[in-house]
Amino acid sequence: MGVTHLEIQQDPQSTLTKQELSNYILKWFPSMTLSQDVSTIPEKNILDDKVLHKNVTKIRIFQQGIKEEKNAVECHVYQLDDTGPQMDYIEGEESIPSATHYMLPCKELDNIWDTLEYDSDVKEELLNFTKTAMLFAKHNVCEDIIAINRVVLLHGPPGTGKTTLCKALANKLAIRLSESFDCGQLIEINSHSLFSKWFSESGKLVMQMFSKIRELIMEPNYFLCVLIDEVESLAHARNAGSSDAEPADSMRVVNALLTQIDSIRKFPNVLILTTSNVTQAIDLAFVDRADIKKYIGLPSAQVLYKIYKSCIKELIKKGLIAYEQLSQKDEPILEAAENDFLMEIAKKSQGLSGRNARKLPFLGYAKHIATVRPDTITYLKALEKAVEEEFNDRKMLSA
Repeated sequence: MGVTHLEIQQDPQSTLTKQELSNYILKWFPSMTLSQDVSTIPEKNILDDKVLHKNVTKIRIFQQGIKEEKNAVECHVYQLDDTGPQMDYIEGEESIPSATHYMLPCKELDNIWDTLEYDSDVKEELLNFTKTAMLFAKHNVCEDIIAINRVVLLHGPPGTGKTTLCKALANKLAIRLSESFDCGQLIEINSHSLFSKWFSESGKLVMQMFSKIRELIMEPNYFLCVLIDEVESLAHARNAGSSDAEPADSMRVVNALLTQIDSIRKFPNVLILTTSNVTQAIDLAFVDRADIKKYIGLPSAQVLYKIYKSCIKELIKKGLIAYEQLSQKDEPILEAAENDFLMEIAKKSQGLSGRNARKLPFLGYAKHIATVRPDTITYLKALEKAVEEEFNDRKMLSA
C-alpha cells in the first residue's frame, strides 16, 4: 500500500497547534483533485481556504510506494528555524572551531532535497533506512542480536552531491520525525580543524567533540544528525602512516572515533552521516561500522538533463528567458524540439559532476547572451557553448 506524505510548513504566526492543523488538513486534503505528478499544493488552493491561508506557508506532497484507491496519508507539520548556522568551539589553550551547528528544519536547507537528482533511488533508501532504524528502536530490538550502528557512508568522486545530500537528509528527517521529536539538530564536524596543527591532540579533541554530542542526545526529545565530511581525515587507515610520529597519532584519532561511535550506538535518536572521496584511505574498522555504504557517481545524461531543465525553468520563472507556454500550474512546458536539443547538450556534458553542471547555466548566460530575455533556443545555444568551453578548459589544465 502506498503512503502520501504531506509536509506542511506552518506559518510562524499560526495560532493552531500542530495536531489541530494536521487534523484539519487530513479532512481537507481528500477533497483535492490533483495530478499524480504534483509535488506541491498550488498556492491558489491554500489562499482559497481561510484556515490554510492564516496558518500554512507551503504544502509539499511525496508519494511513497504504489498509489492505491485507499492510499494512506501522513501529515508532518513543521516550522523553519531562521537563526542560521552557528559555530561550535572546543575551549583550551586556543578556541578550536570544532563544528557547525544547525537547528532543524532550517531555511538554509529547506529546498535542497527537491533539487537533488540521482540515477539511483538513494534518497528513498536513506529515508527507509532511518524509518526502519526508528521502528527497531521503538520495539526495543536488541542491538547485540541485530547490529544497528546508524552510520551512513556516502562515497564517490568530488562534486556529486554527497555532503549536500547528507544535509538535505538531516533536514528532511527533522520534518518527517517531527511527531516523535520536539527538536532536530545537525552537527557538521570540522574534521580538518581537528586534524591540522593540533595533530598530536586530535584524539583528545575527537573525544571532547563527542562528549558535547553525547550531552545533546541524552535529551530523548532531540533528534541529532552528525555529519563528518571527508571522513578519511579522521578515520584514516591505521596501516597507512608515512612517518614514525604520525602513525601513533593517527591511530589514536581512529581509535577515539571508533570508540565514540560505539559508545553512542545505544541511543536511538542519533544518526551519523559520513562522506568520502577516497574510500581506499578509510580504516576498514570504520567501514565495517557503516550500515549503508552507498556509491554516488557522476550523473548520467538523463540526470544532467533534469538538472539543466530545472535551471532553465527557474530562469523562465524569474523572467530571464522569454517564454509564453505555461501549464495550468504556471509551469514552463518545453516543446519537443527544445527538449531534444537539451538532451543533446546533456549527452555532451557526460563526465561532469552535478556541481559543475549547475554552474554552466550561469556561465552560458554570462558569456554568450547579448540580449535581454533571450528565447529558449538562443539560451540553449549559449548553454551548449558553455559546455564545450568547460571541456576545452579542462584539456588545457591537464596539458
